[in-house]
Amino acid sequence: MKKKFKTKVMFLFIVLVAVMGYLGFNGYIEIDSFERITSGAVVSDEDVTPLISGSGAIQVYFCPHQSCEQALLDLLDSAEETIHCASYELSLESVQEKLLEKRSDSLEVDIIVDDNYLKKFNYSFIKTDGWGQMHNKFCIIDGSKIFTGSMNPTNNGVNKNNNNLLIIDSPLLATNYENEFQEMWTDETYKKGEPVPNSNLILEVESSVDGEVGTKSITVKNYFCPDDNCAEHVKEELEKAEESIYFMTFSFTHDGIANVILLRMNDGVEVHGVFETTQVSQYSKYEVLEYQGADVVKDGNGNNMHHKVFIIDGKTVITGSMNPSKNGDESNDENVLIIYSEEIAALYLEEFDRVYAEAVENS
Repeated sequence: MKKKFKTKVMFLFIVLVAVMGYLGFNGYIEIDSFERITSGAVVSDEDVTPLISGSGAIQVYFCPHQSCEQALLDLLDSAEETIHCASYELSLESVQEKLLEKRSDSLEVDIIVDDNYLKKFNYSFIKTDGWGQMHNKFCIIDGSKIFTGSMNPTNNGVNKNNNNLLIIDSPLLATNYENEFQEMWTDETYKKGEPVPNSNLILEVESSVDGEVGTKSITVKNYFCPDDNCAEHVKEELEKAEESIYFMTFSFTHDGIANVILLRMNDGVEVHGVFETTQVSQYSKYEVLEYQGADVVKDGNGNNMHHKVFIIDGKTVITGSMNPSKNGDESNDENVLIIYSEEIAALYLEEFDRVYAEAVENS
């Protein structure tokens, strides 16, 4: 009886939180600029069963042609209480100065970097992992906002390499990232830990379409590697592709992910991809995809094409810090976001077109 009672209470709590999110928690969505949002309401994937909902706001930037550096500085400057960052490398001077400035204002500033890069920013409030790669690129601000994506806060990361940066105002999502950060910071638990507590979220956001403000529900999935078997979730999304798969990848060596793409190609799904040129090796999936008829090219950026992005059927975006590789899935500390939004997918497709055109031009 006690077990049944607890189950009923938990079910009622989840329903109550979801209803509150639907009725009262309204935010806004800013995706580069409002006028770029032209489609109707976002339709969440039918297979997703969200656990909880709340307000949210999403901003998307693409480096280097948009000011990722300024966007990150503005986010850090907005902090009033805490800044917690897990960043593979943190050598961008302006960001270092901003963190020191905020700490001098008595904010709690805690930073984790990969042990190979401590020498580039070495203070008492900075910790390192002990082995493997701490490959995340995220910060949590005041427990309510995050930045994530493929961009390391370095000069190359913001000014030379192709990267994507997301800034998301969502206390629910920030809680996931804070839990992951505390595993590393407090428990010194790296490359393992507890599964993400709320992997399926609905963000109730406001958007402006042709001058009219309305509310949309955007479903977001969030995972941390290797805790949450990230590659399996990527494969699950790719298996749903019915029309197209576009991708931009720095390092793509994962057998299982490549096999799913090949199977979808056999069922008529179009595949278009850009590989970072310097990472095309005997382990890369470039040659096998090209041989099977996929439209794949090597990038044309003289520095690095550093994205880790899949865009599925023009409505789902997979992004984050994880390269589709065995190390990214099993050995490194990483994070992954899966966003169900045609508007956001359209922005990533624009970025794909830019990167693809540069690749063709410089081939």
